[in-house]
Amino acid sequence: MGRYLTSGLVLLALVGGITYWITSASQSAEEKKTRLTEVIGTTEATVVASATCGCCKLYATYLEGEGFDVDLQLKTPTEVQTYKAENGIPAELQSCHTTVIGDYIIEGHIPVEGIEALFSQKPDIKGIALPGMPSSSPGMPGPKLAPFEIEIITNEGEDGGLFIEI
Repeated sequence: MGRYLTSGLVLLALVGGITYWITSASQSAEEKKTRLTEVIGTTEATVVASATCGCCKLYATYLEGEGFDVDLQLKTPTEVQTYKAENGIPAELQSCHTTVIGDYIIEGHIPVEGIEALFSQKPDIKGIALPGMPSSSPGMPGPKLAPFEIEIITNEGEDGGLFIEI
């Protein structure tokens, strides 16, 4: 009889723990959405990426985990390059995917801290970029080898220099 009681208590504790974890995770997600709405004004993000790129999908998942409602638009590599050209993203600032949040372009694997800094400052620019695919940036594996240097994309579609280092 004692063994059944012990097993029952363990099962009850396990179910309670899982319920608590699910409840906290959903509260955390709601808190993140509320924070994004306060800081950025929206939770909507459109990610334009190559259908064959795994890290682009991981970046979209990262944004979702941070509270964004992501519209992931998978395209051919040619369509992605055309999109970048049409939106004035300089070749030297390009990465594998482009995100649009509000009126800003977010090029590459930019951490949410960089996005929040952009919307907190609201500079008169086209957007920001983290060129290439730096190790340990959101959606990329590996150790962080250096600070992430996030660059400005000017309204004229040029490299405007350093925006922020994370």
